[in-house]
Amino acid sequence: MANNPVIWFEIYVQDIDRAKTFYEAVLQLKLERLGSPGMEMWSFPMAMDGGGASGALVKMEGVPSGGNSTLVYFSCTDCALEQGRVTASGGRVYREKMSIGEYGFISLALDTEGNMFGLHSMQ
Repeated sequence: MANNPVIWFEIYVQDIDRAKTFYEAVLQLKLERLGSPGMEMWSFPMAMDGGGASGALVKMEGVPSGGNSTLVYFSCTDCALEQGRVTASGGRVYREKMSIGEYGFISLALDTEGNMFGLHSMQ
């Protein structure tokens, strides 16, 4: 397999402005508006020729947020830093930074829309 199997993710939200503010604050990045008919989308930064996956926050009528079974992990240098910004940005830490052995460390959090997401780092 030449590439990682995941190429895109979408996080469905009810309050797009609140969710956008949350992810920009926690991950210290800027989301970019995508033009899509029938929905509002804000994409995470992406490098088309880079490894890994990118994705977007999406608000679409009839698609609820929270309670889904998809978990997205964001890559970090040290996930404790981003974890430290979760509560201050309106979210909730579900599981504090913990070791996953040779695969590094993770933190689990809930965003302002009730979606769980992961933070991953090697330190």
